[in-house]
Amino acid sequence: MKVRSLQERPRGWAWWFAVPIVKPALLATTRHRWIDGDKLPAHGGFILVLNHISEADPLIVAHLVWDHGRIPRYLAKSGLFKNRTLGWFLRSAGQIPVFRASRDALSAYSAAVDAVRNGKCVVVYPEGTITRDPALWPMTGKTGAARIALATGAPVVPVGQWGAHEVLAPYAKRPHLFPRTLVTMKVGDPVDLADLEGQEGAAAIAEATERIMSALTALVADVRGEEPPPERFDPRTRGVSEFGNPHQEGRR
Repeated sequence: MKVRSLQERPRGWAWWFAVPIVKPALLATTRHRWIDGDKLPAHGGFILVLNHISEADPLIVAHLVWDHGRIPRYLAKSGLFKNRTLGWFLRSAGQIPVFRASRDALSAYSAAVDAVRNGKCVVVYPEGTITRDPALWPMTGKTGAARIALATGAPVVPVGQWGAHEVLAPYAKRPHLFPRTLVTMKVGDPVDLADLEGQEGAAAIAEATERIMSALTALVADVRGEEPPPERFDPRTRGVSEFGNPHQEGRR
């Protein structure tokens, strides 16, 4: 695997502090296979989209992005910012809080658009949360990544991943650290949205979202070596909460 030197300057104190701690810990507890990592743009703003299968995978995604010379800026759920110390650290690292299902979600969209226009790598999980699909296939997507892409004209680079759920199962409290788990991440070609660029209508956004999710699903199928289900899981039609731990719904 070819590792690029860091392309972005300055990286900020939070990254100087975090990388020497987090990266050795990941190397000690996981094995990784980066496929086609050179497809990550070395320069310029872009939107990185991934399937979401574990609360641990953002750290592993950061490892992938860092190894290829970029600094990831996440659209992260606002709850992570409620702790004063953690919130201060995340903001210092350039992360963007998302107030899901609220009017304040617009501020995250605006911040993400500004970051992309300023040449940053913005990471978006288009499903909006860990997949509810019982077999962990990508489920239906939210429109955020598509809207950012159509507003900026920046590339949308999909990454299909598999293995992080074995490090930490969805909503589990205890990670499985030894023996080391193999995590695979495959970077795809940018999603072709050229014919939709600049359009703001619902139809264009829906079409862009569908293309993004189709690209992600194809990459996940490739790294899993399996066929995906014919239809993506939709929490809204399956009676499953879109956010929070679905295993705790019956206890409320």
